[in-house]
Amino acid sequence: MTVLTATPPVQAASTAIIDELTAENTQAATNVENSLWRISVDKYHQMIDAGILTDDDPIELLEGLLVEKMSKKPPHRAVTLLLRRALERLIESGWYIDSQEPITTFDSEPEPDVTIVRGDTLDYLDRHPGPADIALVIEVADETLRRDRGIKKRLYARAGIPIYWVVNLNQLQIEVYSQPDQAAAVPDYRQQRIYQGDDQLPVILDGIEVGQILMNAVLPSQLAKQGEE
Repeated sequence: MTVLTATPPVQAASTAIIDELTAENTQAATNVENSLWRISVDKYHQMIDAGILTDDDPIELLEGLLVEKMSKKPPHRAVTLLLRRALERLIESGWYIDSQEPITTFDSEPEPDVTIVRGDTLDYLDRHPGPADIALVIEVADETLRRDRGIKKRLYARAGIPIYWVVNLNQLQIEVYSQPDQAAAVPDYRQQRIYQGDDQLPVILDGIEVGQILMNAVLPSQLAKQGEE
């Protein structure tokens, strides 16, 4: 456990705990589940308003758990910026792009690496964007790959986020998840497609393709060389 500097003390679930919750060993997941205490989104907001949690605390709320965020390596930072630039060239008025800012679901408040949101940022002065406001969420994954394919994918599917990209830096591919199945016993996406190399990745907003991104433009060859070093 990582103890945050706060009064009263607050504990964030470590990466190991989150991995256990998404493990194939269901008994291990059940044992961990029974040892955890979840909080509501409202309680999370109250903790922020009271100064118990601040911007200096590296956590996000995932399925009611205060989860420790991973540190970002240079490739993660670079690819996030490349994605944002590529998307900004495609989206039209009526949408905007957020980066590493909160979105609110009924039990979570994740901070995706990139989000395409309906409207203008000034439309959200009294709340964070919710599932009905969002066309696409993107997580850039290296050490967080298991989390992004597990608890993050599950909570985005449960919320009905229409399209979810996992930018897999380890395998230099983008995994596109669509058609969320919110009613499943374990919410998930019905469709998965993988884009690599010189593939063209379609960008879809509200069911309409607004353009395509060349994979090499957001996952350049330098990343492969970086991984070999």
